[in-house]
Amino acid sequence: MITRFFILLFKLNGWKIVGKVPPEIKKAVVIAAPHTSNWDFVYALAIFRLLKLNVRYLIKKELFRFPLSILLNNTGGIPVERSKKQSLTDQIIQKFHEADNLLITVPAEGTRKRVEKWKSGFYYAALGANVPILPGYLDFKKKEGGFGAPIYLTGNKTDDLAKIKAFYEGMTAKYPEKFNLDAIRID
Repeated sequence: MITRFFILLFKLNGWKIVGKVPPEIKKAVVIAAPHTSNWDFVYALAIFRLLKLNVRYLIKKELFRFPLSILLNNTGGIPVERSKKQSLTDQIIQKFHEADNLLITVPAEGTRKRVEKWKSGFYYAALGANVPILPGYLDFKKKEGGFGAPIYLTGNKTDDLAKIKAFYEGMTAKYPEKFNLDAIRID
């Protein structure tokens, strides 16, 4: 029900979808960028529902309490244990190994604030699970969102991240000053 409201907002505000997930892609890490606003969540969920995609996202287990748990469960939230000795990246890889179909969205920036370097978990999860990265996006200037072509990682971080950076070049975040294109790097 809540996602129907998100779809209504998406359409009323004049947004359109550009790019789809190729049907042969059954598993992928979906990058959610630029991520500078809570509106990113609303519009991304609208896109997922309009395209009939079951895209999941990770969220700390502590938030899965009533009444918020209803929203999280109905929108694809996967509870994760952040205090476990197992890294979050390893937990994502394990989820991919256990599933036949799984699209997990990851805000690679890790926050809605401006960052100087992206988190590396999205990269190592995709590499470790041997799944492609799907660059997902919202461009607030063009009022469009969707997906770019799958990026199959080679393990050469410089080349792989250059492809990701090229995809996001020229996109406008809700708060442009918070999106740092040069932060698309991992050390």
